[in-house]
Amino acid sequence: MTRLSIVSLAGALLCAPFALVAPAQGQGSTLPDGAGRDLVEAVCTSCHGANQITRSSGYTAEGWTELTGTMIDLSGSPEDQARIVQYLETQFPPNTRRAPKLMAGDARIAFTEWQVPTLGQRSRDPVEAADGSIWWAGQWGNLVGRIDPATGAMTEYPLPANAMPHTVTIDRAGDVWFTGNKNGTIGKLDPATGKITVYRMPDPAARDPHTAVFNEKGILWFTLQHSNMVGRLDPETGDIKLVPMTTPNSKPYGIKVDAEGAPWVACNGSNCLVRVDPATMALTEIRLPIPATTVRRLDIAGDGMIWYVNSSQGRLGRYDPKTGAIKEWPSPSGPKSHPYAIAVVDGIVWYNESGMRPDALVRFDPATETFQSWAIPSGGIHAGIVRHMLPTRDGNLLIHQGSTNRILLVTVQPPAAMQ
Repeated sequence: MTRLSIVSLAGALLCAPFALVAPAQGQGSTLPDGAGRDLVEAVCTSCHGANQITRSSGYTAEGWTELTGTMIDLSGSPEDQARIVQYLETQFPPNTRRAPKLMAGDARIAFTEWQVPTLGQRSRDPVEAADGSIWWAGQWGNLVGRIDPATGAMTEYPLPANAMPHTVTIDRAGDVWFTGNKNGTIGKLDPATGKITVYRMPDPAARDPHTAVFNEKGILWFTLQHSNMVGRLDPETGDIKLVPMTTPNSKPYGIKVDAEGAPWVACNGSNCLVRVDPATMALTEIRLPIPATTVRRLDIAGDGMIWYVNSSQGRLGRYDPKTGAIKEWPSPSGPKSHPYAIAVVDGIVWYNESGMRPDALVRFDPATETFQSWAIPSGGIHAGIVRHMLPTRDGNLLIHQGSTNRILLVTVQPPAAMQ
């Protein structure tokens, strides 16, 4: 497999700017009338829905120029670029309709950003390898990429057709595993050679491997959201086993492994958490108190507590596997804040409020039950949604802003510096 460098990809486009494909296939436009609307529909909504524009926080001309420049290269058509920006600036100026409620506090953090090479790829799910490099999945670009944080150098690796990776994770040998969310596969990339090994799902109904995580024995566990399954892959043999979820349409999403080696799964279509028996794959379902609850992701603290985001209700939750006790806290921005990604680092719970613009990074201290939050930057603007977050080995946090093709490192200052 040939490696592609940042130089060769810097001007690449994912979506052709003048395909002139109406997003609604002949249906009425959802964008307001105005000069340039047809061009915006052809260029912008051929890649994503118009609601990504109409539900944004709006920008100045400079902001819209920066934002669109992370998605598609219009430098060769300056007149069309000017028409697009003028329309967006006129119809969608800055607004505060979905502004988060940011909470003050004593903690201090810093953001380091990398804009990845291929435009419009929806970079996501960064993870740190043992050598300190950062890997990400470029879902719409059908690639995985690597960042050297010391130099900023980036390398992108194209994947087999229609893999559309949803996440990446690293095994103990340093190989990079990705979920083929569109073609029903799990893949392994050898960074030293570029060789890719593909494992196909044994059941045609298993269409969409989603999030994956290794346990201490090197077994890969993964969810299949719309297929409503949980899977297990043994890298030594290539054997894959699948089990259906207990509740129809429970949409297994996030997955983590506890200290005993048991995977825990978040239900994005039902009010449940699920424990998977690592030996038999038997499922134990824990029903959460609010029936309308859906859970994007969860994480497991050092004391064994299961922390989860109650995404549909705008709440942060905790489940105690020993006692069965469940407690939830309203997120600062309220019931429409849609918490999404979550990670527990050194006893502190971090998550984001994806329903807000800008997307807010929230810190929750269980000892004091207090919140603190920050707007997540994307260059000179605020745009995008964090869909997954993972800690680094030194207690920092990796997040992303897929809409602007950015990977971010959140550096958490130690207590002494905070004091």
